[in-house]
Amino acid sequence: MHSDFSTPGAQPEHAIAAPTRYLWLICLVAALGGLLFGYDWVVIGGAKPFYEAYFGVHDPAMSGWLMSSALVGCIAGAMCAGMLADRHGRRPALIVASILFVASAIGAAMANSAFAFAAFRIVGGMGIGLASGLSPMYIAEVSPAASRGRLVAVNQLTIVIGVLLAQMVNLWIARPVPPQMDAAALLQSWNVQHGWRWMFLSGGVPAVLFLLLALTIPESPRWLSRRGRDAQAASVLERIGGADYARDVLAAIRAAHDHRKVGGGRASLWAPELRPILAIGVVLAVFQQWCGINVIFNYAQDIFASAGFDVNDALKSIVATGAVNLVFTVLALQLVDSWGRRRLMLVGAGALAVIYALIGGTYAAHVMGLPVLLLVLAAIAVYATTLAPVTWVLLAEIFPDRIRAQAVSLGVFSLWTACFVLTYTFPWLNARLGAAGSFWTYGLICAAGFVFILRRVPETSGVALEAMETRLTGRGD
Repeated sequence: MHSDFSTPGAQPEHAIAAPTRYLWLICLVAALGGLLFGYDWVVIGGAKPFYEAYFGVHDPAMSGWLMSSALVGCIAGAMCAGMLADRHGRRPALIVASILFVASAIGAAMANSAFAFAAFRIVGGMGIGLASGLSPMYIAEVSPAASRGRLVAVNQLTIVIGVLLAQMVNLWIARPVPPQMDAAALLQSWNVQHGWRWMFLSGGVPAVLFLLLALTIPESPRWLSRRGRDAQAASVLERIGGADYARDVLAAIRAAHDHRKVGGGRASLWAPELRPILAIGVVLAVFQQWCGINVIFNYAQDIFASAGFDVNDALKSIVATGAVNLVFTVLALQLVDSWGRRRLMLVGAGALAVIYALIGGTYAAHVMGLPVLLLVLAAIAVYATTLAPVTWVLLAEIFPDRIRAQAVSLGVFSLWTACFVLTYTFPWLNARLGAAGSFWTYGLICAAGFVFILRRVPETSGVALEAMETRLTGRGD
């Protein structure tokens, strides 16, 4: 393993003082995949009581299946992403993801059975599985090294915006339900008959926008060069940073292709010299899910109630958690290149370990109210600044060009599988360990993550994608 963890100097590519307008434009279009990811993931929360009443869902198992069915699609989409992106290109794969989002929004809104509803939620999950890996990977492949972290982190910002947008749209669509309304009246209410459908259909607006704009962006220059289409790659790079930048970057891409004789594809993932990089990606992907932030969101309503908030007022929950999440994600954009990925990941893992230890202590001592609320908001702020965006940045940039699509696909598959496992094991863990024990358990996971990052993850800020393999393995081949 390469032992030099210091921040590297500038790589031999023509410097771009700041991202150009064209670069910002294509990165923001790709980041719409992140917005749809966040939107589709959250919109179901506000619709749940209404579609369950419409479909007559009373079985907890069926309720859980309708809520979590998208996860099955996420895993399937992640498994297909690498093959699709390698065979047909990054741009067509993003277009496929946008089509899946459109189909899911319309299909779920029109569903007249729980079976059809779950099927279209799986379709939307496949869109999430594709976009969650493809959007940051595309951005990384079109971005210069000096600003790559900030541009890839924009994808996390759009995820957060998508979450807030879905919450606000749900609140805007839903009509107040009188407390005295009985079950029969609720079944005939506008929310049950029509409201939940509009919640899902509303996701079709950004999905169609994503589809139309994805048709206008160029293919990744690194994918084009791998396919021998250097003239097209040079044209894209020139629009991004000018002729000198295009010449230098294309020369580096060609040199990397000539120097590394190992072929691409899924079989190359397991080449001995690439296993250390693959291990880093998979562990970081799993760690982002198992770092405990889902514990925070599972306990959010109880904590707000103990601090004096009306838990029936969803707007207060949005202001308390969504606003903090958004503000500190914006902060991450400013820090990810200047502070570096490794330092932010260490800060995130270490700070969460301490915060969870304190929250566990407050539960054990039966101390609730404002202190716990402040610790919860601190945890959300730390996660939004560090592990949430930086994990996606690292997954998008650490893998060599010849295996990047397949490796990112494996990383995202690991992330969604970890999310699935966490979702289904948390109730069991909480029932046996209680609130304090759950927080302490995730605190230990964060401490273990800190040690792993300290020992295995070097700094990648400012490193050209073509130099990343040497940086992470110490092998020049």
